[in-house]
Amino acid sequence: MTENTTNLTVRTDRRLVRAIHHSTRYALVEITAPPANAAPVRPRVNVAFVLDRSGSMGGRNKFDLARDALREGIERLAATDRFAVVVYDTEIDVVAPGRTADATAKEAAIRRLRDVGPRGGTNLSGGWLRGAEQVSSALDPEAVNRVLLLTDGLANAGITDRTELERHAGELRARGVSTSTFGVGEDFDERLLGAMADAGGGAFRFIANAAEIPALIRSEVGELLEVTAKDVELRISGPDGLRVEPLAAYRFERSARGGVLHVGDLVADQVVRLVLAIGFPLGEPGRDVGVEFAIRDRAGSLDGSATLAWAFADGIANDHQSRDRDVDRVVARTYADRALRDAVDLNRRGEWDAARTNLAAVARKIHRYAGHDEVLRGIVAELEREAEAWSVARMEIDRKQMYSRSAYALKSRMPDGAAQRRP
Repeated sequence: MTENTTNLTVRTDRRLVRAIHHSTRYALVEITAPPANAAPVRPRVNVAFVLDRSGSMGGRNKFDLARDALREGIERLAATDRFAVVVYDTEIDVVAPGRTADATAKEAAIRRLRDVGPRGGTNLSGGWLRGAEQVSSALDPEAVNRVLLLTDGLANAGITDRTELERHAGELRARGVSTSTFGVGEDFDERLLGAMADAGGGAFRFIANAAEIPALIRSEVGELLEVTAKDVELRISGPDGLRVEPLAAYRFERSARGGVLHVGDLVADQVVRLVLAIGFPLGEPGRDVGVEFAIRDRAGSLDGSATLAWAFADGIANDHQSRDRDVDRVVARTYADRALRDAVDLNRRGEWDAARTNLAAVARKIHRYAGHDEVLRGIVAELEREAEAWSVARMEIDRKQMYSRSAYALKSRMPDGAAQRRP
């Protein structure tokens, strides 16, 4: 079953739910952002570039490449935008306080950046929060207010607890300041940077080689300049007792009849696919139950809704109902990516049997409904291979690559972390 509006498509894997036992069904929601010409003027950008200048950034020209990338990012801003530059090691320096991006301000910031070099430790929290202060000093609800944080190391000064940093990112987002993170090389904590970006409503990007820094910073700044839907929300509402669980790490506010999923800012023609596990209350056979899905953004560029209807039925009818294989494939891929992401943590902790067991369990779950579908059987085979691969110690670069690949897929992003767009 499918429901469509201009920017919203909703499908379900199965139409029937059990009358006398609680059922879980999946909804596949696809949101498409408006094109670049949808609004006469793009939202203003209010951005802070926060750059790690700890001693480790001196290797392989990392700092020079990052500095050049920041220069290029600053130069792309329009005179109506606003920017700040913060660098940090053990100490925090505001290279350029928040200011309008006119030619004079850009030249001054770029000139000061030339005199900055790597040194000291990694007070990640201090640099990041100072950048957030610069954005907050001129906070505009209609602007894209974001901190771009680049680091190659672990947080070893200031706030170092992952949970606390994630909480701060969520609080900043609630106040209107989002966070995107970039991890360079093998020595940073991808779980930390990923969690900060998820809670902060931005994107996480893995930079395997220093030479990739300019391209990925260029990509992120380009996306900031192409936002066409700001603060996108998906509202889900149904009968009392409806249970909704998003399978990707978006902020979700639950209610007794559904909830609100905060998708964040979307760029021109961006396509986001969201998988929701929906648990139904009990009901009478033959009775329909409807769930409404509605999207909106701050400016009203997105304003659509769709309703899916399920029907309560007995066990025999449920067991023999048809399935939407396209939805099954996306759901299976989502569970596979979640399991692969978690395998990274288990492998790093030396819990190799647990990594293998978890991956194998997801493979068995998908196998139960895969039938003869080649795509589903391929996902099962992949998970079985990965179960063996992650049951032994892996190199750190392998862990970073697997985590980023899975994290990108769970956020409907391309293999390089860029936004997926409508052809």
